[in-house]
Amino acid sequence: MRHSAPPLFRQGIPALVKLIVCLSISIALMLIDFRFKALDPIRNNLNWVLRPLEYIMMAPRNLIEASSDYFTTRGTLDQENREMKARQAELSLLATQSEYLQVENQNLRQLMDLQKQVSFKTLPVEILFNPPNPISQRVVINRGTDDGLKLGNPIANDDGILGQVVRIYDHSAEVSLLEDRDFAVPVQVARNGLRAAVFGAGRGNPLELRYLPVASDLEVGDVLLTSGIDGVYPPGFAVAIITRIERNADKNSSNVFCEPVAPVNRYRQALAFLYDPKWEAKASTSSNKTGAPVNNAPGRRQTRARGMQ
Repeated sequence: MRHSAPPLFRQGIPALVKLIVCLSISIALMLIDFRFKALDPIRNNLNWVLRPLEYIMMAPRNLIEASSDYFTTRGTLDQENREMKARQAELSLLATQSEYLQVENQNLRQLMDLQKQVSFKTLPVEILFNPPNPISQRVVINRGTDDGLKLGNPIANDDGILGQVVRIYDHSAEVSLLEDRDFAVPVQVARNGLRAAVFGAGRGNPLELRYLPVASDLEVGDVLLTSGIDGVYPPGFAVAIITRIERNADKNSSNVFCEPVAPVNRYRQALAFLYDPKWEAKASTSSNKTGAPVNNAPGRRQTRARGMQ
């Protein structure tokens, strides 16, 4: 009795043969295409037809990637912009601080030169703050009795007189400035030696030169120096400049207005003059006995204020 082959086996042989034939044809076409480039026209035509479809299909992905890149780039740029602004602010602050230190250094050099010129002792001081008093014009300095400062010592910088110590503590003191109301400084006109007194008229008001007759020899621009007759201020230091003169012939009086030579609100460093006229007189007598030149008033040579030469 003959046994027939299984149906699956019978069906598998033609499929295997077809597969082998297809592979053979594919290999043959690949060899022909590789050798003679026979399929290039077909490939080019298919590429020309399928390329737009490829762009259309990839458009959503490209849009998502572009959006992601845009937002990432925008966030990065914003972050860099914030960092650059912060850096710019830091550099601006450093530049301002450098300029402030340069001005402060120049002021200290000028004060050191002034210390070398005067014959009496001086004490470097620093202005700490202005007391919250809308009436008086005062400042607080960082020196007191423990530093050798005394009540009544003048305060000045290289431009001229700033004020006088009116209240003192162990490590600080209050200085009444020239603009303080009824604050008085005996002065003389550098041009002709005419003596008078400069009075403060309050914050923001010009100084006043009082008790002078209408015929007094005064001119706008005259520099007023300390006369030294009060024994508080050393003679010859600039105090103020005459800015306006109002003469009243009927009352035989003159209203003379001045402005301080030394800028109060510009620098924080100044000098306290530890001036004692009795000690200066003794030093002058000793110098005369030894034949050495006497120079008790180095500022007396300054007949015009800074910036008016």
